[in-house]
Amino acid sequence: MARSALSRDEVLDTAAALVREHGPAALTMRRLAAELGTAVTSIYWHVGNRESLLDALVSRTVTDLGTIRPRGTTPTERIVSVARSLRRALRERPHLVAMVHERGLTERMFLPAQRALAHEAHAAGLRGAHAARAVRALQFQVVGYVLVERNRERAPAQSPAEEELWREEAAGSDAELARALAAPIDTEALFVDSVRALVDGLLAGASGDTGDGAVGRGPYSL
Repeated sequence: MARSALSRDEVLDTAAALVREHGPAALTMRRLAAELGTAVTSIYWHVGNRESLLDALVSRTVTDLGTIRPRGTTPTERIVSVARSLRRALRERPHLVAMVHERGLTERMFLPAQRALAHEAHAAGLRGAHAARAVRALQFQVVGYVLVERNRERAPAQSPAEEELWREEAAGSDAELARALAAPIDTEALFVDSVRALVDGLLAGASGDTGDGAVGRGPYSL
């Protein structure tokens, strides 16, 4: 029996969950209706056709990434917190982020995070092109890191694996290095280390060179 009450938000929540787990191709109106225990006509009433539903999911994804807020007491802590939040948001929504990119809204999606980073760059004493380079460098660091993570996760099993290769080097001149590289990767800790190192380098020139204004272009689809 079809359910009697349904909200637009519930439809979008369920649709987003389907896309996150199975990709956009799995999102059909019939499957969505089955997940919600309602009639297909009810889905159309709340969100329109499938293209309208996809547009609504894209709009919601853009809005969600606008909720990132810095945390911490120093510019470095706050910048790292933005980077961590952005990485987590991208990791949780790969298919949705790809849909945003396909609709030409990537720059709009990243704008709130850029604004937050720019604010913290100003708080740290960076201005003009130097601040712009810092924002772009951090943005590329986050997106590039997520791309590498996803590629590693989707890669076929390697034989021998990295751990096995470095285990063979454990008797060399730097056994501690070999053991560390043979150990599983703590991707969160590695990410924080890399962002902190980048931030330290960027903020070290806060009162110095303002650069030539050369900045990169935005990131691409995950």
